[in-house]
Amino acid sequence: MKTSDVFYEVTALSNEDCFLIFNRVKNTFHYPIHVHSEIELNFIENAMGARRIVGDSIEEIDDLELCLIANEKLEHGWINGDCVSTKIHEITVQFHRDLFLGSLLNKKQFHSLSVMFENAKKGIVFSKPVILKIKNRLDSLISNKNEFYSVIELINILYELSLDDHSRMLCNSSFINDSDSSESRRIQKVINYLETNYQKNVSLNDVAKHVGMTDVSFSRFMKKRTGKNFIEYFNDLRLGFASHQLVNTNKYIAEVAFECGFDNLSNFNRIFKKRKGCTPTEFRNGFAKMRKFI
Repeated sequence: MKTSDVFYEVTALSNEDCFLIFNRVKNTFHYPIHVHSEIELNFIENAMGARRIVGDSIEEIDDLELCLIANEKLEHGWINGDCVSTKIHEITVQFHRDLFLGSLLNKKQFHSLSVMFENAKKGIVFSKPVILKIKNRLDSLISNKNEFYSVIELINILYELSLDDHSRMLCNSSFINDSDSSESRRIQKVINYLETNYQKNVSLNDVAKHVGMTDVSFSRFMKKRTGKNFIEYFNDLRLGFASHQLVNTNKYIAEVAFECGFDNLSNFNRIFKKRKGCTPTEFRNGFAKMRKFI
């Protein structure tokens, strides 16, 4: 997305504060798609049918929503969609990236937090059981008059969230052009190769040879390190580049498909709808309506 298409939020969080929290009850979502340098934890309830936009991810939310954004370049926002509620409850916590000293996150006791913040560069949404578990504790951040214990409680909440085995990342790496620094040199070599050659007809064997592995070993390695098989990962990477083209250009859908390595339009449409829940045309039209130009 072009930099002129995104609203850059300047938050009220000062260098003397650890975090800033907003507690609102409202009847509509009106804030534009935006980015900011602070890490943001956003809780929403009573807004079923509203839509969440995080990078190239557009999803309808449930009655409970909790999302973590830890990437200053990742555009995000919520819009009304099909939500009819007049009592939307939203709690937003914003905190500095240096709230946790880098050396602290490198300690083994903080490993799960370190992994969570790395994953949150692509946006994370948490599971409903975990949201229910920490919901009242978010409320306590607002009512607690002791600022020190509020900071400790925020750290405790973030730790609980880092243990959520059913949380999931929202945005494709290729859409935000962001590499996962926690990955090994070998998987990074794979990603670099695929990002360079995504327009070509690349096979599993081609990539396996590139990193000096057998097909079977590479297939297992890919699944272990990314949670996807080779075809799933490569298609998702291509879809990330295609999403960029759909959002930022007026190119025909077929042109975007072929430029991003898909061999025919029907195959591109089928994979796009399966992975993103809408057609390329619907995705393009939806983004056009959701963005506010500043």
